[in-house]
Amino acid sequence: MRRMIAVALVAAMSFVAFATASPAQAVRDDFYMGVDVGTLAEVEAAGERFYDGGVQGDALEIMADSGANLVRLRLWNNPYSASGQPYGGGTNDLATTIELAQRAKALDMDVLLDLHYSDFWADPGKQIKPKAWQSMSYSQLTTAVRTYSRDVVSQMAAAGATPDIVQVGNEITNGMLQPTGSTSNWSQLGGLLKAGIAGVHEGGSGIEIALHLDRGGNNAAYRTWFDNARAQGVPYDIIAMSYYPYWHGTMNQLRTNMNDVSARYGKDVMVVETAYAWTLADGDGRGNIFTSGHAQESGYPATVQGQTQFLRDLQDAIADVPNDRGRGLVWWEAAWTGDTSWAKPAGMSYINDQAGESNSWDNQTLFDHNGNKLSTLDFFGEVTGVDPDPGTGENVLTNSGFESGSGRTATGWNVWAQTTANTDAAFRETRGSIHQGAAKFTHWKNAAYIVSTYQSRSVPNGTYTLTAWVMNGGGQNAARMYAKGYGGTERQANLPVTSQWTQVSITNIQVTSGQIEIGFYSNANAGNWINFDSASLTRTG
Repeated sequence: MRRMIAVALVAAMSFVAFATASPAQAVRDDFYMGVDVGTLAEVEAAGERFYDGGVQGDALEIMADSGANLVRLRLWNNPYSASGQPYGGGTNDLATTIELAQRAKALDMDVLLDLHYSDFWADPGKQIKPKAWQSMSYSQLTTAVRTYSRDVVSQMAAAGATPDIVQVGNEITNGMLQPTGSTSNWSQLGGLLKAGIAGVHEGGSGIEIALHLDRGGNNAAYRTWFDNARAQGVPYDIIAMSYYPYWHGTMNQLRTNMNDVSARYGKDVMVVETAYAWTLADGDGRGNIFTSGHAQESGYPATVQGQTQFLRDLQDAIADVPNDRGRGLVWWEAAWTGDTSWAKPAGMSYINDQAGESNSWDNQTLFDHNGNKLSTLDFFGEVTGVDPDPGTGENVLTNSGFESGSGRTATGWNVWAQTTANTDAAFRETRGSIHQGAAKFTHWKNAAYIVSTYQSRSVPNGTYTLTAWVMNGGGQNAARMYAKGYGGTERQANLPVTSQWTQVSITNIQVTSGQIEIGFYSNANAGNWINFDSASLTRTG
């Protein structure tokens, strides 16, 4: 969805009373409290930072620790000009999408893949065919859609980032791949949808299919659309909705629609796009979509408290859908801070929309303009049962068994080398003896090297124990596990020479700074090797 230009959508809005906060309603075990992070890679590349309680951390990690259990990622076919200029707005190509999906999987989050079938923003106002598909006939287009969907999912699966849900089309209220797939020709639209769905299932197994419209409060529009989809025999699992109260009707209208369509079609319903303002201040000084008028129409103040109450009421409405058909919600662009624009010049030229570069969403995020986590995020944990503070015995490391990664890189882990020529001495591998799972991390090179593999974490203050399993061929000048940057003196444990997997530990680490770096250091001679697996940093007090 492209929300960067204030398109005039006229709807009758009723005032919603601002109520006292109430506890989160009990929900099904697989209820999603998700976050859309399409711009996150560009936001991070622009230098934006994120904080929880004043401690800097990874945005995805902060949201996962707060209770978010799903990440929604949009995918554009080829978001670049003929000369290779990026379109912006996240420039969500497959490589970017896979990287973000891997990060989410390493945090035990599910992934919802949003296939736009376009090179840039697709929404009810525009569904532009990808450049490579422009001249295709309907028959050729169905083949392209099926092949593309299959290839995307299979490549994500090969990278250890198989999506759990795939959204076939984005806000396709008026169709997709227009004009071929317009709702004025349901036979062709149905064929394109079935082609995409078939491709998804060919690319991976156990994946749910979502079909997504906007106007979450418009029951007549949903009945018309899904009646046609049923007549065409389109198979799917989830009716996905966009719901912004200042555009899409009252909360009661949304309730009525969700309750009706879930029963009428026997499907789960999920609000895959929503958001609300936490302030009327403009972070980048270039204008925001949400104004005081939207707050008056919606009935919630543009404050953190108002934002949180909106989220509570929305979650309550979804949880109320009969027969446990309410599947969850996704907060759109939860971390779109700073001045990363909805489009770069090449993107604006491509869709012929010269609105100018801006971030008009920075007051509807779940972080403030300085990157500090808003308390709204804590409600995610109320719903999903996640305590933002790790309890005793909980491993706070990301990808602690090195299972997630691409090639020689392990998701969530960093490598330092004394010289750039030695960075290849530290790598993830899936062969040889492995302590647990299908991967381990190795230090080895046929020349002398000095490297470390490490992870920095934001953690509550307390007492921690660091453990890992190692195998070590010996011969190094130094080989150790360490913990530092936690508010005390660096702690170290020398790694024993052993041909069997052996556990090493550092106990009684007193974290007082809200953060810690743990890692494995090798100062080695040519041919020296050491393996690491099953690392754990647990709070003991």
